[in-house]
Amino acid sequence: MEDITCDEPPVRSCQRAGAPSEYSAQGPTPLAVKARRRGLNRVLGLRRMLVGLKRAINTRLFGMDIHPSAELSLSARLDRTFPIGVHIGETSYIAFEACILTHDRTRGVYLHTWIGKDCFVGARSLILPGVRVGDGAIVAAGAIVTKDVPARCLVAGNPARIIRRDILTGPYGRLHDADRREAELAQAGLT
Repeated sequence: MEDITCDEPPVRSCQRAGAPSEYSAQGPTPLAVKARRRGLNRVLGLRRMLVGLKRAINTRLFGMDIHPSAELSLSARLDRTFPIGVHIGETSYIAFEACILTHDRTRGVYLHTWIGKDCFVGARSLILPGVRVGDGAIVAAGAIVTKDVPARCLVAGNPARIIRRDILTGPYGRLHDADRREAELAQAGLT
């Protein structure tokens, strides 16, 4: 029995015979890479448009005080029962499914909730009515903030407690030494 060898790359089963392949033996073709990049750019452009629309609706229609440079996730939840009580400072970031409340219906309380400048509010965290998050503070993912957070502090837990003080953050609550740490991990081959 003789062995049959083929120099051509195998045809993907979902590909029509004679259609150009997205992959060659060396990996994805430049055309496929360009098409993916173009598709990703369209998705990112659509996301920016939707976030801008959400910000415009929240500020113009509901009267929320959101700085134009603040970033919101599409799934961030801002209280619309007392919308003028939501205040978000410049270059702050509200991550996905974070919830900022301004009312407590059981007690009949309607209070202003403030997020300072250069803050980061982590995913699925909850900021209760009347809380002030100080400038440069970080609220960890899943934290439930029941009391005011001082400036330049990292809080986490339920209820949120101060984990670190005197942290230095830049825009959107990014730690100043984050780039240095990433470079060290990359040099060690851990990323």
